[in-house]
Amino acid sequence: MNWYSTMGLVSTFAMFGPIVLILSLGLTRYRSFPFLLFYYGTVFVYNLITERYIYVSPDVEHYWGLINNLTDAPVMILFLTYFSTSRTFTQRMQLLAFIFVLFEAVVIAVLGFNIEAATVIMGPGLLLVCGLGIYFFIRNTRQAIENRKATGKAFIITSLLFAYGCYFIIYLLYYVFKAQNLPDGSIDEKLVNDTFLIYFIAATVSAGLMCAGLLVEQKRIRKLKELKITRKELTTVYSDTKKAVRIRTAMLDFDRELWN
Repeated sequence: MNWYSTMGLVSTFAMFGPIVLILSLGLTRYRSFPFLLFYYGTVFVYNLITERYIYVSPDVEHYWGLINNLTDAPVMILFLTYFSTSRTFTQRMQLLAFIFVLFEAVVIAVLGFNIEAATVIMGPGLLLVCGLGIYFFIRNTRQAIENRKATGKAFIITSLLFAYGCYFIIYLLYYVFKAQNLPDGSIDEKLVNDTFLIYFIAATVSAGLMCAGLLVEQKRIRKLKELKITRKELTTVYSDTKKAVRIRTAMLDFDRELWN
């Protein structure tokens, strides 16, 4: 087994890590995490197919890859709404995902459902995800460093930014500059394998960071749920008292202690 095969196996099972954690930590219905589960699920299955752990026809493999490439950007944009700072920002990101789907539909209508269409679509999609990733990375890492807030989010967005930065470089080499095409029209198999090796390494590192981020973030989510339960209990107990304003102030102080 060579390095290419080894890293293909490692990255395939690394991709399975976030799937297990999302399911086991109860995040499948929490906000936009279903989109992240969908992303890792489709990529995991595609890796199993390309590494021949699942045998399908060449046509199925081809179209599964195309569908992965076409759904990648809108699905990831919808997941990134998890990092949104306001409802308005969330709605704008959802609108952006919808507009991108319309853009994909137009490109496919003009060029057909093929590699050429995927090449045109993937570039803007990767740029959008990387742009949003950089914005959220700066915001959440600053919070994590300054006051230890959003540590889980910082790990998660670092994972995605690292992965998509590598994917964009691979996109430029493989789809735009077509570095694998030799002057005589043949394919440089070594370069193709090296490109996939970079992809496997990037996917493995990213999945590891994602697992760490999910574990940390789940603890924060659990605390937030406990806080919501406490608020409901306090509201029920003191709703008819004259101390409503004082209780509300105490709750805000409790928020401050929790986040610090």
